Amino acid sequence: MPEMNDTLLSGLNPEQLAAVTLPRVSSLVLAGAGSGKTRVLTTRIAHLIRSGQASPLGVLAVTFTNKAAREMLVRLTGMLPINTRGMWVGTFHGLCNRLLRAHHREVGLPSLFQILDSQDQQSSIKRVLRSMNADEERYPPRQVAYFINSQKEEGIRAAQTKPWDSASRAMVEFYAAYEQQCQREGVVDFAELLLRSYELLTADQRLREHYQERFGFVLVDEFQDTNRLQYEWLKLLAGPSASVFAVGDDDQSIYAFRGARVGNMRLFEQEFNVQHVIRLEQNYRSQGNILDAANALITNNQGRLGKNLWTDAGKGEPIRVYEADTDFGEASFIVEEVRTLKAEGLALTDIALLYRSNAQSRVLEQAIFNAGLPYRVYGGLRFFERAEVKHALAWLRLAAHAEDDGAFLRVINFPPQGIGARSIELIQEQAIALNMPLSRAAPEVKLSGKAATGVQDFLARIERLRSATQTLPLAEVIEEALTLSGLREHYKTEREGAERIENLEELINAAASFNNDSELDDLAAFLSHASLEAGEREAGVGQDALQLMTVHSAKGLEFSAVFVSGLEEGLFPHENALSENDGLEEERRLMYVAITRARKRLYLTRSASRMLHGQVRYGLRSRFIDEIPEGLCRFLGPSQAPKEFISQWASHRESPLHASSSKDQALFSRAAIKGLPFSIGQSVAHPKFGPGVITAAEGSGEDARVQVNFREVGSKWLVLTYAKLTAV
Repeated sequence: MPEMNDTLLSGLNPEQLAAVTLPRVSSLVLAGAGSGKTRVLTTRIAHLIRSGQASPLGVLAVTFTNKAAREMLVRLTGMLPINTRGMWVGTFHGLCNRLLRAHHREVGLPSLFQILDSQDQQSSIKRVLRSMNADEERYPPRQVAYFINSQKEEGIRAAQTKPWDSASRAMVEFYAAYEQQCQREGVVDFAELLLRSYELLTADQRLREHYQERFGFVLVDEFQDTNRLQYEWLKLLAGPSASVFAVGDDDQSIYAFRGARVGNMRLFEQEFNVQHVIRLEQNYRSQGNILDAANALITNNQGRLGKNLWTDAGKGEPIRVYEADTDFGEASFIVEEVRTLKAEGLALTDIALLYRSNAQSRVLEQAIFNAGLPYRVYGGLRFFERAEVKHALAWLRLAAHAEDDGAFLRVINFPPQGIGARSIELIQEQAIALNMPLSRAAPEVKLSGKAATGVQDFLARIERLRSATQTLPLAEVIEEALTLSGLREHYKTEREGAERIENLEELINAAASFNNDSELDDLAAFLSHASLEAGEREAGVGQDALQLMTVHSAKGLEFSAVFVSGLEEGLFPHENALSENDGLEEERRLMYVAITRARKRLYLTRSASRMLHGQVRYGLRSRFIDEIPEGLCRFLGPSQAPKEFISQWASHRESPLHASSSKDQALFSRAAIKGLPFSIGQSVAHPKFGPGVITAAEGSGEDARVQVNFREVGSKWLVLTYAKLTAV
């Protein structure tokens, strides 16, 4: 082997070396978190070129992000003296765009066809709806776009789509009209890039064989994230003699909501007659205890391709597990630990706070803000900067101050209610002419049809909300704002609307826990608080700042210290996922991703009680904590004592409310139930229904009963005399 090649391959571990030097066959590389998959992919390409098996133009490498593609090309130039400019390395969309540009005549597109981003696509769909006299309130453009993109991602055209009711029939008609409009204007959306490329290769045998002959080596990164059409596209490009090098990790498949199919990995193994499955299990990121926790957790999933991460870096520190009484207590603990880590010399940028859904960030942001720590929300917006939250706040601003023109313009036609741009312009012109705020000028403008009705209705709802501010508590005022605005109903129609609705519900929680220590009334004080939190403590470019993000956003990143918060049943794993096929297993894969982001120190935190929908709710500890061996953990909170201690406690005859030691007292520091041997919020176990948490109680003596929210069967009322409940 040439000296250059020896240098190229030096430093690879045996499994990496085996993957890089595989012969010209299709193979599957199961690359665990932190196992050096990018290095393997890039070195494989360099090895193929250096050894003369492939030319730079004979390699097709597919990634899922432009960043990954750029990194791969930069690394290649550092390995070999080659010009990478002409190489086909990029994302699915980027490569399909390149293919269509080269063959625009064959697909009936202009040479300079334009690509619609998501906003452009919705604007285009709005024009379609208007041309068909469709009601945008009944058929929101976002919902229509979701339908069209979902069909395209399955490889289905409008003519092939089978409606199942009147609503879907209308969607198919919109899809067909949208196709015609895009073709007439010579534009394509993102989903169209892939579908049109697939159709081109399917229809043109000569062209398909040309590319199959050209690309003798096809390499695919993050294979577990491919959807149906992406997989079919790859099958078309890979000729009978092609070597397809698929790299992925079925344990990190977390994008089913985007159409990703983890089953594509097994399909690939079968359909490409894969003889070589190489497992990259040596981890170069995390210490042993963290990897052991991840391995123990993920073994609970069925049908895995299977691997076991390990490291030679030593066991490291135990995983710190903490249970707080409240969500604010949980946030306070995290902030204090962050301060300690910072004092020990760890940069804030190297500390991540992870949560399952964006709505959870609000309490964390407040605690961090109060502590004076700079922070950055990675891959998203800070809570009070999110569009849906700002929409709700705009309604509240108008209720508090009718002269707020910015708030007026933000929500007068959101959600849509038939007030067009020209009608809004007329209101603005009237306001300027009469030198008055928009809300006062609006009734003076002579409008007709839906616009007149919409403006009248909008002003009436604002007035109703203003009246509510005089009599209702702050949390109920916000509840009323969400009802009157129609924001909840609007977001139910969106593809990712559930998360927006969660954020709106969290706004109610923020109001319920808001402490007004100013001379302003509650609503004015709360609006000031929201404005300050939205604008303060934003970390500047390059500034050392704490990293906040959802677990989905954290994939591909790593940090010295990681906090995984909100580990309660219904929150993580998320309640919406529990009712879906493979939902629980995908949630467990998401937890696996969260754990493997940590290099040295991992914290798992939860709260025994949490504010939800403006009310205190008691939740069960997440099963994911229970699936991690106790020997790997250090329990920092008394309520998170190891099971040995809990089992000793369960054998005590004394009531938890009259425990014999201060340690036992701390274990059950919950809301006491008068005259009953249990507490609200206490974790219990039932011989038939399993683990649960007490959420309510009533009665006394032999008639006393408690409501228990069980992990597996939901909420049940049980008479204590017969229930056989034990504390856990």
